[in-house]
Amino acid sequence: MGALSETWFADGYIDFELKKYTLLAYLQDINHYFTQSKLYPQLSDIIFHYNNLIAFRDNKQFLQQQFPKRLTAVNLHKLELLYEQLIADDELMEELETIIQYSLPQLNSTIKGGTEIYEYVAEHLSIFPVGLVPLETTEGYLLLCDGHCKQTLVYTYRLTIFERHDEKFRGIHTQYLQSYKKDLAHTIGHVKSMLIKERNILPNPAVYCAETPLVVPVDETLLPVAKRSLVKFIAQEAA
Repeated sequence: MGALSETWFADGYIDFELKKYTLLAYLQDINHYFTQSKLYPQLSDIIFHYNNLIAFRDNKQFLQQQFPKRLTAVNLHKLELLYEQLIADDELMEELETIIQYSLPQLNSTIKGGTEIYEYVAEHLSIFPVGLVPLETTEGYLLLCDGHCKQTLVYTYRLTIFERHDEKFRGIHTQYLQSYKKDLAHTIGHVKSMLIKERNILPNPAVYCAETPLVVPVDETLLPVAKRSLVKFIAQEAA
């Protein structure tokens, strides 16, 4: 993917035409993946750039608060220097404002296309527990089945809770474990029984199944959507 740097709009020569074509080339690449129903990491990347532009436009101090994992000290310093330049250079500020005003709706339009795919997949995804649910659901197994109906993919999952800006967020980490041929002998209930028998790490695991009739890329779309849906499902069950 032709990635944009975190500070692409401020890198090098600040010229509207130059930045316009840089952005359009990036969006063309993103849309190429979206037409293949490949959402990640493209969707999260473009959302980052959209939020980054808004934060820069509104208040540069928000950058460090919003994106501590993506923006480095070097990039933050670069943006601070740019603000100092803007104060003394009306022409530069006008050019940058033109770039931002053009870029935001372009980014937003592409984000909308990606989120429509995401929502479509999420609407056609069913999540349900396999057997009895134990009291501890922060760790267990996720069974993934798509419209091919050929195999059941098994992932371990672990939920984490982290706080940021006085809010609590739930995150999820998954790791591919193995796959089972999907047939009359290997029902999801039987898969759960084999996992318990073969892996004594979790003697009474929480097991959830995510099924869809759709056929979409697993790693780029189905798994990310299933992970977010599972976090939401578990949170609702615990409420």
